[in-house]
Parts: sequence; structure tokens; C-alpha cells
Amino acid sequence: MGSCKNCKSKSLITDSVTGNLECSSCGVVQDFDNYEQQTFNADGPIGTNVRLGTSGSWHDYSYRETKIYLAQKIVSDILLKLDLENRVDEVNNMIKIITEEEYGSGNWFNVLVGACIYVVMRKANKCLPLTSVCNCVGCDSYELGRMVYRVIDHLDLRLPDFDIVGLFDRVIKEWVGCRSNISKDKVGRMVKQGIFLLQCMIKWYVTTGRRPVPVVVAAIVFVCELNEVEVSLEDLASQLNVAAGTCKLRYKEILKRLVDVAKVHLPWGNDVSVKNIMKNAPIVIQYMEMKSMCNPAKQIKTLEEVGMDLDGLVVDSLNKGDENHSIEDYTHNRSQGSTYWANEDLERLNVSSECLSTIYLKYLDEYSNVKTSIQGIDNRMTEWTSKSDFCMDTRDFWCGDSELSKKLFLNKILEKDVGLNAMPPSFVKGCLKTQRRKEKIEAAKRRIVKIRRPSMAAIESADLCVRLPVSSSKRKRRDTDWEDFVIETLLLHQVKEEEIEKGYYNTLLDLHVFNSGTC
Repeated sequence: MGSCKNCKSKSLITDSVTGNLECSSCGVVQDFDNYEQQTFNADGPIGTNVRLGTSGSWHDYSYRETKIYLAQKIVSDILLKLDLENRVDEVNNMIKIITEEEYGSGNWFNVLVGACIYVVMRKANKCLPLTSVCNCVGCDSYELGRMVYRVIDHLDLRLPDFDIVGLFDRVIKEWVGCRSNISKDKVGRMVKQGIFLLQCMIKWYVTTGRRPVPVVVAAIVFVCELNEVEVSLEDLASQLNVAAGTCKLRYKEILKRLVDVAKVHLPWGNDVSVKNIMKNAPIVIQYMEMKSMCNPAKQIKTLEEVGMDLDGLVVDSLNKGDENHSIEDYTHNRSQGSTYWANEDLERLNVSSECLSTIYLKYLDEYSNVKTSIQGIDNRMTEWTSKSDFCMDTRDFWCGDSELSKKLFLNKILEKDVGLNAMPPSFVKGCLKTQRRKEKIEAAKRRIVKIRRPSMAAIESADLCVRLPVSSSKRKRRDTDWEDFVIETLLLHQVKEEEIEKGYYNTLLDLHVFNSGTC
């Protein structure tokens, strides 16, 4: 036996628990010296063999079982963060089918779990924003979206459309309904107003090709502002894990659509802008609600379009006299090809003077009633326009009887008339850009002709470039920019104007300019 490495004493003892040598004089633990060599025989190793994965006595997990256990723990943790513990069996079954019961580990498996959770919720018609799943999984929406597409393709599924109305209903009740200073009736009115506005946005194609969550945020902020409820767009966007800038763009699009409705249908519509639309929003929404409840098959006639229903008047008058004759007897010989009564037709009737007097008096009575009603409407419109401080109580403008206040299918939404038939914003922008490119192409052609043929008649300088809108900045804007030079280059390389109008400049330059010598 050796001596202590500290005090050089030879009084060393063995610890009964750890088996290490300790000095009885100074108490210093000596270096490890209790190694026991494993011995083998024909049946295998002799002694205790400790392997990775052992959990207590008589339990020995293999690598595959350990991997499955850890994978299921990941699934449970992500579902717990999303408060969806009741969906654990559905998600696990979907993962088993996709991975053939092998599960997995690593970042890709977390993304797969998030994709399966999203698909399970969409199959059940439950609202779960993709951004919320991304926040729990730890990836971006593009990576998770690609994994969702692969899951759907692998399982050959067909998911129902995203329920944007259901998401709005859930979020506004969780965000606004929990406040103690807001009554349940007011929350219910706000929910109906928001659903009405969302379905109008669907009809106006504002939601087409857009992410639904920013649209929901914009609708909630607008409805809250309309009902004088304070809410922060930034806080709501942060809570739903969406960019506040995108939500602001959707909010501006709502205001612009309402301004378009006001400009067409309000007498003072020319004075309505995005800045003051909130003051006019109650009456605009009231008009849209009343318009949506009208029967589109029944056209409302103006005073100029109101005429005398001579058939009805003659029938009434004749029925008072001779019951053996009907209007069909007299209209049978009416002038062919005409929907009106001619003098010959009236003479053929042989109507007495008393009958004609009755018809005339009844016509005057109906005409005067119509004229009085329309004149009253015009007078009220004049009174509204004469008031500079026109406003409406937000508590009284909303009726809530329109079918658009309830969730409808797309075909029913498109059948409703809310006073505006708008085109998709992306389509309108594309048409404007195409028109602008056409003007730039024509200006570039004139500049090329002037350089190639200077002897021709002088072209006015105003025709050599496209006039851009005047900028309020102090920096001077040039008449030509890089796009004009690119268009000139493509025209000089004999590129078709139809291809230039599409705006794929980089592709056209690669095909016709930079690779033109190798073709």
C-alpha cells in the first residue's frame, strides 16, 4: 500500500460506499485505483455491464425505443405550447404514417410535427394561424409551408378553405370580449360588423392571394375604432405573430374601398378621403347593409323611368264596368312589335268618357305620390349636404339584419350587392403598370427615331419621355430612369413590344442582349 499524496502518511483506508482510498490523517481522497478488468467466458462477459439507455433495474431501452420516446416528448411539448393536448393521438398517428413508425430527431422533425398539427387543425375546420405554429416550432413560415405541402401531397389530402370568419370571431372574442368595460351586446354587434366587413372584402378580392391573419387584424382594428374601443394594431399583430406593416397595408385597403363606395353613392362623396372616412363610415356601412338586403332582381326606377301602367289601369277600369270583357280581348289585336298603346289601339277599345276620366285621375294620383316621395328624398339629401358637421351616432347606424352578417359560402357572397364591384388590387396594379410600360415604350421609340433620323421633323421634347407625377421632395426628378434605358436597349435588339410590356427585364436582357452573340 502506498502513502498519502498530501502528507505522505501510510494510514490509508478504503471508503465502504465509493471504494476510493482516503487518508485517515488529512482526509484527502487518493487517485482512482479500483479498476476491475472484465473477464469473459464462453457464455459472454462476466460481471455487470452498464449500457446506454438503461433506466433502473431490469429495464434496457434500445436506440430505436429511446428515439421514439424523445420524439413523442417533442410532439407533446409543441402541443402543450399550442394548448392542443387533446390532438396528440391524431398528430402521432399522422407522423407514424409519414415516417413509417420510425419518427426522427433534429430540426426537420420539429418542422414536421408543426406541419402535422396544422394539417390536423385544418382538417377539423379549426382556426390555427401558420405563424403561431412557426413561433412554437422555431422556423419561418416558408419552411413550414413547404413541409405542409409535402405532408398534404404524401397523404393525398384535400384541405378545406381557410375559415377567415372563424378566425376573426375567435380572435375578437379573446382580445376584446375579455374586457370588463365592454358589454356582451356591444361585443356581439362588433362581431357582426366585422363579419359583414370581412365578407365585403372577400367580394372585393382584398383577401385573394393574401395572408388571412393580417386581414383579420385590420378588420378588428377598424371595427374597434368604429365602436370607439381602444386597441393597438402593433400589439394585436405581435400577439398573432404577423408583421405590423402588412396589417397596416390591409387596413389602408379597407379604407380605400369604403372611400370608393362613398364617392359613388354619397351626395358629398367627392369630399370623402382616406383621412376623413372614419367620420363617414357609419353611413357608408349603413348604405352597404341596406343595399345587401335589397333584392337584385327588382330594379329601383327613378322618376324619369316611372311610366303609366296603362294595362293595369284599363283592367281596373273595365272590371268595374263590364265583367264579360278582359284586357286580353283588347290587347290581342294590339299593334305588333310594340309594347306601348298606340292611338289606334285606344280607339279600338271604345272606352267611354267616364272610363277615360277614371284612368286619368288614377294616373295623376299615382304620379303625384311618386313625385312627392322622390322630392322628399332629394330634399333630405340637400339638407345633409348643406350641413358641414354631419355625423351619425354609431349606436344607431347598425341594423344587423343583413345575411352578410353571418358566415356565407363564396357563391352567396358574390351574389350580394354592397354598392361596389371592385377588381382585385393586384390585377388593377398590373394593368396600371402595363399601361405605364406601353407609354415608356412609345417614348423610347420616339427617342430612337430622333437619333437615327435627325433630318425628320423635330419631335417635341414633351413626347420624348413619360411625365411622372410631381414629387413633393426637394430632390429633382429626372425625366428618364434606368427602366427607360433598359427598354431602349431591348428595342434596339429587336425584342417584341408584347414581351417588354410584361416587365421581365432581367430575363429579356439575358436572352437577347448578353447571350445574343452566342446564339
